[in-house]
Amino acid sequence: MATVLPPASKRQRTALADKAREQQDVPSIPANLGSIRVQFVDQATGKPTGGAVSIPVVDATVNNLELLLNSLQGNDASERVPYRFLFLKEVVKDGESNILDISTDIYQSLLLPGLKSTEESISLQYIPQAVFRVRAVSRCSSSIPGHGEAILATQFSPESSSRIVSGSGDNTARIWDCDTGTPLHTLKGHTSWVLVVSWSPEATVIATGSMDNTVILWDPLTGSALGNPLKGHTKWVRSIAWEPYHLQAPGRPRLASASKDATVRIWDVTTKRIETVLSGHKGSVSCVKWGGTGKLYTSSQDKTIKIWDASTGSLLTTLTLHAHWVNHLALSTDFALRTAFHDHTGNIPSTSAGKLEKAKSRYETAATQAGQITEHLVSASDDFTIYLWNPSSSTPQKPTARLLGHAKPVTHVCFSPSGLLIASSSFDNHIKLWSGLTGAFLYSLRGHVGPVYMSCFSADSRLLVSGSADTTCKVWDVGGTGQGKLKENLIGHKDEVFAVDWSGDGGLVGSGGKDKQVRLWRH
Repeated sequence: MATVLPPASKRQRTALADKAREQQDVPSIPANLGSIRVQFVDQATGKPTGGAVSIPVVDATVNNLELLLNSLQGNDASERVPYRFLFLKEVVKDGESNILDISTDIYQSLLLPGLKSTEESISLQYIPQAVFRVRAVSRCSSSIPGHGEAILATQFSPESSSRIVSGSGDNTARIWDCDTGTPLHTLKGHTSWVLVVSWSPEATVIATGSMDNTVILWDPLTGSALGNPLKGHTKWVRSIAWEPYHLQAPGRPRLASASKDATVRIWDVTTKRIETVLSGHKGSVSCVKWGGTGKLYTSSQDKTIKIWDASTGSLLTTLTLHAHWVNHLALSTDFALRTAFHDHTGNIPSTSAGKLEKAKSRYETAATQAGQITEHLVSASDDFTIYLWNPSSSTPQKPTARLLGHAKPVTHVCFSPSGLLIASSSFDNHIKLWSGLTGAFLYSLRGHVGPVYMSCFSADSRLLVSGSADTTCKVWDVGGTGQGKLKENLIGHKDEVFAVDWSGDGGLVGSGGKDKQVRLWRH
């Protein structure tokens, strides 16, 4: 008697239906459209690459454009660089961005909407994407106990994935050896919860902020405190930002701390003294970011975002469009500023001048658009909205875009290292992906069954990891062919996951939460 296969499960039927729908929905390009002339332009410098090239419309897909551009540049197959293509619209409606992302092919993006015709020449700007690829983490390599209360913050060293620091409700921070999966140092000194941990860009100092109203600096090699706590705030410290490495005076790094007392204080790390107190907010300051152009960005529960000159402490602009608390900020250059002269190759310059030059070069590469340094800012709020801002424009108070779609408060936003994607995490259980240039909605990542507290991109901008109250971390494909698809479901935590981070070299993901354990995930 032949074996009768069991009926397909609901998940299998759904997967088959999705596959069939995708196969039916493949848009076809008419074969009788002839050719179109394309001129490639380097987005960073604004200079053309080669002459205009005539391409059959039916073959003008992103993959073929990428192959053609590599051949124009003389790159071998082994040296092929992946690119992203953008088109600058000539006529723009009010509130619309003039930048269009070519996601599939020229026909669907430009010819079908009527933006261009085959009789015109098209100028396409190109941006190189990461050449190296980060592999999706899929297994828990270490589950390290040690903390006595919930873990509230984690961050990898910018130098490598060998060290991670965590802050906890047990009044301590801990440094962990990720190579062996063991505790390295316990940082004791705070008298209340450690809310925020932050490595300096050169990875030589760790700063921790606490509910005891202080910031303490630590030596990551010995685990000992570097002097006395930095006292000045009258309520707990919620956020810390280091001065970018390429802006630091030699041997005199600074950091900014934001507090519930509605102030931001800039500290001289060497002398442990307050340089400037930024007082202008009327509510708790939820986040502070230190930009690469010397500006400080602060968000507050008074519904505003303020932009300050870090050298003088003067207020430059107040952004006032949010209707509720502003929870979080992110800069398009965050990754380059956090990692400074460190990168995935592990090659660190031997001299101070070399380190400074590399840090400055990496920042300028991340921030340059059309030959100009442009740092985008994104803000997340309890009013369910997100705003994308361009603080370097002539009208910084006017946002580039208002990002709508979340049904509950937005807790966290982050830019991809390339600056081309924004991920927003919300209490509505969803993560949404947006264009980092225009703010256009791309797609939603659905899979979590509890509030999503935060998310973090991999160093190549192709993967995203998220941590949620549903006790799971999830890895999503946001840059490959299966954009928006769940790549890995990381199960192991026994309670809510509050903090998650992806190492700068792409090797490890670290997570922590209510179960008091740091978990390390690798491929």
